[in-house]
Amino acid sequence: MTRYILKRILYMIPVFLGVTLLIFSLLYITPGDPALTILGNQATDEQLNDLREEMGLNDSFLVRYKNYMVDFLVHQDLGVSYYTGEAVFKTLIERFPTTMLYNLLAVTIMTLIGVPMGIISAVRQYSWVDTLSRGITILGVSIPSFWLGIMLILQFSIKLKWFPSSGFYGPMYWVLPSLTLGIISASVITRTTRSCMLEVIRQDYIRTARAKGQVERVVVLKHALRNALIPILTVLGNTISFNMGGAVICESVFSIPGVGKMMVDAIKNRDFPLVQGGVLFIAIAASVINLVVDILYAYVDPRIKSMYSRNKKKKSPKTAVQIKGGSNA
Repeated sequence: MTRYILKRILYMIPVFLGVTLLIFSLLYITPGDPALTILGNQATDEQLNDLREEMGLNDSFLVRYKNYMVDFLVHQDLGVSYYTGEAVFKTLIERFPTTMLYNLLAVTIMTLIGVPMGIISAVRQYSWVDTLSRGITILGVSIPSFWLGIMLILQFSIKLKWFPSSGFYGPMYWVLPSLTLGIISASVITRTTRSCMLEVIRQDYIRTARAKGQVERVVVLKHALRNALIPILTVLGNTISFNMGGAVICESVFSIPGVGKMMVDAIKNRDFPLVQGGVLFIAIAASVINLVVDILYAYVDPRIKSMYSRNKKKKSPKTAVQIKGGSNA
């Protein structure tokens, strides 16, 4: 199991390097002068050049990228914001729990809705429940998250006045953003669960379990669902990672002080260190989430765990013949 985890961690290294190189390259070729953004239009050419030299903006691409990676890996330094003057790493640490909190709430909502609906839809295939479920999932996948968020604000904040429309200062503020992400993501989980369950419940061992008189609930939840969990876990992990990136839209609609809202403001202000740090932070979080999903694979499917077990060694045909020959003697 340790070998399995270490192998997945090693896979994260090229992903991390690729993301940092890509975002650094895109921002390097992006039009705009950070020195002009900081000093303003009234600054002289000499002042602008001095600031560029101080910030290392006159260096080549490779030198700037090397310095950026060394500062991050050695000193955990992602630079300083051009707009606020605060350390980027500190700003991300302060805002990331907010983004992660409503993402976890959204995952809880989409799991509690999507997985049971997908199971029921698969068990009762072609019934009115299945037809209704498929219609709802198609509608949910088609709805943009920003539109759903605005509709929830109009209905539950302005008309009914049940929940606040913006901010993130307590449990009442968490409901609408979590529902916005959770409802849309539940449609994806429902479709995945249904297709996986339909494939599994047609297998021979499911028919055998039913022929032995096993209770239908045990057959569905213990035998069928467990063997269908691998694709469901994959989609769950991908959905969480997608929601981390989609936090930009949700946080802008609900004015949530998270990483996504910070990146939108940084783009408007051409605050490149904050943009780089935000994208890098989300990429690392997504890689960690995928690592956790990969580890869960081993606990859900014993075959994956046995592949990396050090204690289990296969005997070669030659060894088997020698043992057989020794027993005959």
